[in-house]
Amino acid sequence: MIVTARDAEATLPRTLAALADQEGAPSFELVVADDGSTDGTAAIAERAGARVVRGPANAAVAGASGASLAFCGADCRPTAGWLAAGTRALADAELVQGRVLPDPRSEAGPFASPVSVIEETGLYDAGNLFVRRALFDRLGGFEADHGNALTEDTWFGWRARRAGASTAFCAEALSHRPAGAIEALEHLEEATRRRAVPGTVARLPELRDTLLHRRLFLSPRTMKLDLALAGLALAAARRSKLPLLAVVPYALVLRRHAQDRGEDWKRVAAIDAAADLLGAMALLHGSVEARTPVL
Repeated sequence: MIVTARDAEATLPRTLAALADQEGAPSFELVVADDGSTDGTAAIAERAGARVVRGPANAAVAGASGASLAFCGADCRPTAGWLAAGTRALADAELVQGRVLPDPRSEAGPFASPVSVIEETGLYDAGNLFVRRALFDRLGGFEADHGNALTEDTWFGWRARRAGASTAFCAEALSHRPAGAIEALEHLEEATRRRAVPGTVARLPELRDTLLHRRLFLSPRTMKLDLALAGLALAAARRSKLPLLAVVPYALVLRRHAQDRGEDWKRVAAIDAAADLLGAMALLHGSVEARTPVL
């Protein structure tokens, strides 16, 4: 069991408590990979009885002896059956992605950025990942993507798939992760990071089939936004109101999403719309840079 941590003193105690409460799991060695923390992460791990390795996950794995590896993020709260389910899944696959849902115990504002993994989309998350040790060693562990477009866990997953490894998704291996509570300006800034998506797809064209909506759009929501923008442009060009009907699907999604997240839904909707527009511009910029269209 490898817990990856960096400056995680606020969340690590909850993670370690959840790991101590695992049910039906095989015996395991708990190793915390403390990758450059400057707070009390290492001391908290040692008090909990974990072995602390200073360095990234690869260094922690090098000192582990098990035939199966389970990776857990220091901000995650695994459910009681998490390790047992993930270990069982490794009997039929060499690489298993577990399910991640927002933590229902955490409070989040209207612009929170929840992390969910509900299927195997090709964006692998080492916060909830199970790997056979033989595969990990064969691939040489995690490594940085030299194209600088991918996280090391997603790159590892695709290196495994391209090497012919069998993979699976295990919904029963459930872990909760708190949503990042961000302010409106941070929400807008986060949207600009979509510029990196086309570069990721350029490096991994397989993501068109596993991640993108209809092989071109980042999500159904971005498709509806693009349809709305096209409708607005056509209405202006033809001086006709009929193309404005194309705005309706996006407007309904925007309103429904905003109403679900706060009483002042009009303000939330306005900021969400601004973020979506920034995201669309970022995708366009990234598509030109990577010469790979993603809308």
